[in-house]
Amino acid sequence: MVRENYSGSGTAGSGTAGTGAAGSVRHPTLAPAARLRYTTPVKPWQTIETALSPDGTEMVLARRDDEWVVRYDGKVLMSSRQHGSEDALAALALGRVKQRRSVLIGGLGLGFTVRAALDRLPVDAKVVVAELTPALLDWNRRLVGKLAGRPLDDPRTHVHIGDAVQRIREAKGAYDAILLDIDNGPGSMVHEANHRLYGPGGIALCRDALRDGGCLAVWSAHHDERYLERLQRCGFDAEAKIVPARGELGGLKHLIFLAVKKDAQRPGARQVRGQRAAAASKPVRAAAAKLARPTPSKRDRAGAPGASSGGRGTLRRK
Repeated sequence: MVRENYSGSGTAGSGTAGTGAAGSVRHPTLAPAARLRYTTPVKPWQTIETALSPDGTEMVLARRDDEWVVRYDGKVLMSSRQHGSEDALAALALGRVKQRRSVLIGGLGLGFTVRAALDRLPVDAKVVVAELTPALLDWNRRLVGKLAGRPLDDPRTHVHIGDAVQRIREAKGAYDAILLDIDNGPGSMVHEANHRLYGPGGIALCRDALRDGGCLAVWSAHHDERYLERLQRCGFDAEAKIVPARGELGGLKHLIFLAVKKDAQRPGARQVRGQRAAAASKPVRAAAAKLARPTPSKRDRAGAPGASSGGRGTLRRK
């Protein structure tokens, strides 16, 4: 960064505003001797630890001042500076359910979604965190847990090392909310095997794992109208909400799919919820047209990996 300053006493020829012999006003100029030029050096990232993901890809935990990032194959996977949409994933879902007893979260990340859920749940609630990568769990417990208030230390948190799909398949009416943050979205998967979650079969599994009135919430970098329609056809009142990636700081936008399981015992309530969801989705569909394209996301921003702006690689996984 280069900055130039000027100063003077206000007299003619001093480099500031003055009055000439004819009374004309001189415009401010920079006095050569007063020009200050400096650059702010960019601090290098410090590699804290490395590990291998289940598929054998190298993962790196790095730090610069109070910012932490996790890189996957050299690309920034997640950053502590950009978690507004992870917070919103829990806040929006839990704001749509009456009962808040049991929640399944697919993908730990740096723990921000888990923390946002815990902050909205009663003391006797249960949060199941399904995480496929043991290193992320280990790093959270030992190194980065303080970033989100040490969510894994909370007695309501129960960790499952493995596939979130397995937990969903095993559950029958067990959860009030299921929060999924394991891909770039239904149309942009890190692992092709995850397509089973977003097709009719996977949506049906999520529906069956939820109690009546429960909410399925899915993080996405882009809008996917076909996924929204599948949710609606599979027994959900579904909508999409655009949220800022950095919370109140604004900036880049992400999208949360929200699907409330229809209550078979209350057809009147089902119709009202469906009407509300349809009305709420109209303005979102227009804005989401921008997100429907493969624009830079929190996981795949352009720029050098680990840039101070939170630049992301092309992969996203938790």
